[in-house]
This record gives sequence, C-alpha cells and structure tokens, in this order.
Amino acid sequence: MDVVTTGETRPPATDSAPDEIPSAPDSRARRVLASARYALPALGAYAAVRVLGGLALYLWASPSRSTEGLLTRADGIWYLAIAQHGYDGYQRLQSNMAFFPLYPGLTAALEPLTPLDLHKTALVLAWIAALAAAWGLFAIGNLLHGRRVGIMLAVLWGLLPHSIVQSMSYSEGLFTALAAWTLYALLRERWLTAGVLCLLAGLTRPTGSSLIAVVGLAALIAVIKRRHGWRPWAAMILAPLGWLGFLAWVGAETGRPDGWFHIQDAGWGTTFDFGLDTLRVGREVLSKASALEYYMVTLIAGLAILLFVLSVLDRQPWQLLLYSGLLLVTTLGAAGYYHSKARFLLPAFPLLIPPAVALARAGWARAAAVLTAMMIMSAYFGGYLLMVWRYSP
Repeated sequence: MDVVTTGETRPPATDSAPDEIPSAPDSRARRVLASARYALPALGAYAAVRVLGGLALYLWASPSRSTEGLLTRADGIWYLAIAQHGYDGYQRLQSNMAFFPLYPGLTAALEPLTPLDLHKTALVLAWIAALAAAWGLFAIGNLLHGRRVGIMLAVLWGLLPHSIVQSMSYSEGLFTALAAWTLYALLRERWLTAGVLCLLAGLTRPTGSSLIAVVGLAALIAVIKRRHGWRPWAAMILAPLGWLGFLAWVGAETGRPDGWFHIQDAGWGTTFDFGLDTLRVGREVLSKASALEYYMVTLIAGLAILLFVLSVLDRQPWQLLLYSGLLLVTTLGAAGYYHSKARFLLPAFPLLIPPAVALARAGWARAAAVLTAMMIMSAYFGGYLLMVWRYSP
C-alpha cells in the first residue's frame, strides 16, 4: 500500500484498501471491479441518501410540478440548449459560451446512443457522474484514514444543503468526480492519469484552474527532485490544455483574447474583486431580513472557512489543502451570484474530511443520529431550492 505523508503518524487502517486486494488476476477490469465491490457500501449509502432526497422532491412537487422539469431548470436549461444547438457564436452579450463544454458535449454525444430523450440523458449522465464522484471521495478518505472515513466522506457530500444539485442537469457532479480522481492519482503519483483527468476537469468548469495549479505544482516538485522520469513533465503539459484550450477558442470566437472573462463580466456580471462583494452582501444578509437561501449561503461560507482551518490543523496532504483553498478563493473572491456560492463550493470536498473523521470515530449509533438529522435538512432544503426559491440553486 502506498503511504501518503500528511504530516503526522497515523495508525494503519484496519480495513484493507482496494490496492491491497490480492492482485492475482492481471486483468485491469477485474481490479476495477474488485475496487468497486470494496467501495460498494459508500456507493450504496450515497445513492440511498440521494434517492431519498429525490423522493422528497417528487412528493413535494407532485402532482402540480414535473420533477424532471425541476431537475433540469435554471443552468440546466443552458446546458441542454448547448447540447441540442451548440454555442451561440457570441450573438448576444449574455452568451452561453460562459458554460464549459464537457458536460453538454457528453450529453449530446450519448443521447443518440440511448433510448432516452436529451433531458433524461443529461440527468442520467449527471447521476452517474455523481456516483463516480462519491467513489472518488471514498477512495481518498479510505487512503488517508481508512474505509469508515471514506464511507462517511461520500455520505456527507450527498447530504450537503445544496446536494440536490448533484441530481440535476448541472456540471458540479462531473467536475467533482474528475477532481477527486485527479487528486487521488496525484496522491498515488500516477502522473499520466492525473494529467488526463485534469485536462477533462478543465473542460468542465472554470474552477478547473484550481486543480491545474495543484497538478502543475506537484509535477514541478517531482521534476525538481528528478522523480518518475518523463511522466511529471507529461502531467504538467496535459493538465492545463482543456481549460486553456476552451478559453482560447472563446477568445477566437469573440475576437478578443479575454473573451471568456469579458462575457463573464459584461454579460453575466461576474468579476473577481478579492471578496469585497461577498463581504458586502454577507453583511447585508446578517443585518436585515433575508431569504432562507441567503442565510444558508452565508452559513456555509463561514463553515467552509472554519473547515479549511481545521484541515490545516489536521495536516491534510498539501495537494488537498491547496485545491480546497484555491476553490475558496475563487468562489468567495468573485463578485456576483452570491446565492450560488454554496453550490460552487460543492466540489471542495476535502473540507468535509475533518467532520468525516469525527463521525467515523463517534461510532455508528451517534453517526446515524447526526446523518439522519442532516438527511431531513438536506431533503427539505433541496425541495425549497427548486419549489420555493425563484433563482438558480
């Protein structure tokens, strides 16, 4: 089993990790299946909490509202339009070129291969991606702290207040899956895997820049130490290609090098102001009556900062700290869309490792009580976001 240095000595996990499963079969497919069986409790628990959340939404919406329509609303409409018609060629300032291409591209590619229509294909793809993300979270939690923490990490991610987004035609689930497996590959020093997955993550969401920085720095350290030959070089080259490639394409389409950033600023009202707007809106939320969503976003932003501090004190691997730290900076440092900042933080899963460790150590009975309370809150708030809240989650 590979050892990950976290800055402190930890007892070995009592459960065997996927890579410790006897490697007699040489088939990669068999190893993947064995790893999936090992992760099955985490995947089953994650799927269960998301099914319960979806069921709560269905009961709330029925019979007046379509659950499928609710799950494909807001940003989902933009992704579906891209999948069906492509990009708009900068025909208006609020261009759909603000949205990165991998998720709608996969939806468009898979829809003709299935008996499903475009909306259902997008949802099924999002659900599969979310399961892959839960598997990646389990793999990282298991690698660092053992199987029980891996299970708790996957379940906690599925019970966040905005976890309904993981069931919608949004790109957060796909990005989280790519980010989790990229970071896992980095911790295992699998450079080519990390580079390719980071390339794909850069085609999924603009926050792929946070992941690119982590892969690039890790590869640079390996190069300086002359470890692993040419592979870190390859990872360093591959990692930014998706993100830079899409921005370059948007620049060519708009006729200006900063085309994507111009669309974000002039069309969608999003700029980077080092958190001044976030602080302004947060202060207003706490000083006057506001909508529940604003209170929840403010609470989550504060908890995210606290959990980052706890992650530093727990000496998480620097790769995870840098990734979640950069996500915090890019999310809270951006002006505009305050109501969506908690959703933008969904991929910052390393922040959940400290509570996952605490729940794993608390025992199953105490953990079940906490998770049940979280399940009720998550189910209600997911319904609130789609049935009561008028804007995007």
